[in-house]
Amino acid sequence: MQTEHPRTLLVIADDFGIGAATTAGILEVAAKRVITGSAFLVNTADSEAAIRAWRQAGATLELGWHPNLTLDTPLAPPGQISTLVQPDGKFWPLGDFLKRWMFGRFDAKDIHIELTKQLNRFTELVGHPPRFVNFHQHLALFPPVGQVLLDVLATLPVRPYVRRVREPWWTVMTLSGARVKRIVLNWYGRRQSNLQEAQGFPGNDWLAGLTNPAAVESPDFFVNWLTAVPGQIVELMCHPGQYDETLVDRDCTADDGLLQQRVNELHLLQAPSFLEAVELAGFRLTTPSELVLGSATQPLVA
Repeated sequence: MQTEHPRTLLVIADDFGIGAATTAGILEVAAKRVITGSAFLVNTADSEAAIRAWRQAGATLELGWHPNLTLDTPLAPPGQISTLVQPDGKFWPLGDFLKRWMFGRFDAKDIHIELTKQLNRFTELVGHPPRFVNFHQHLALFPPVGQVLLDVLATLPVRPYVRRVREPWWTVMTLSGARVKRIVLNWYGRRQSNLQEAQGFPGNDWLAGLTNPAAVESPDFFVNWLTAVPGQIVELMCHPGQYDETLVDRDCTADDGLLQQRVNELHLLQAPSFLEAVELAGFRLTTPSELVLGSATQPLVA
């Protein structure tokens, strides 16, 4: 039974617009009133089609911005952001990005130019500035990306909710899945989260859902997270989608399990056990807008 003073749970599906099948899967889950927002990639070939599908579905799913510096091509001319792009004009993929970051090869001005372009594109496509933001592949954790992002967002009339990538250390050790990755993200994420909080950006107490494909094969994956995670404001990050081969060699490989992970998450979010776990853990599903503006944009399952 739900507690008298329920905790807040945001269920945010990342990667809206990354590919048609992924977008369709996110909209499928959204129709069940299970997710409370989805982070939108604005620089992909599918972005405009994704917005059309969103409007055809009633535009009831709250979209936030998913800034991106590692997937496909930038919105800014490559000559204006030369440190961010390969010779072919595409972004460096994550592995190469991190190697270049370690050697300080990125110009903060280039990052500012591209993120400003993407923010403006989001507003153009959606019709208003984003009310929540989370960075594709968590690149905001790596200086100077995070501070540049906050500088860009500070120009908005209302500061949006920004994901804080941090979880309790004890959940890192007790919940299975990608522990080394989660330790690294937690280390950098706590510092960035403190910076976001100090600059007045609302966000979550803890982030749930960080994992790898093998862990999502368990039917209790989301239930275990909801049962274990503490905090008054919790964000559950998820990546539901239909099987989307357009992601191969863009966001994953054919055999790393990430395509099937999206399908698995799609099914787990729609299982009756998910909303049962939400209630048993004392959560109320909430949109980011409700936290930022004080009112929900649509009725949600309580």
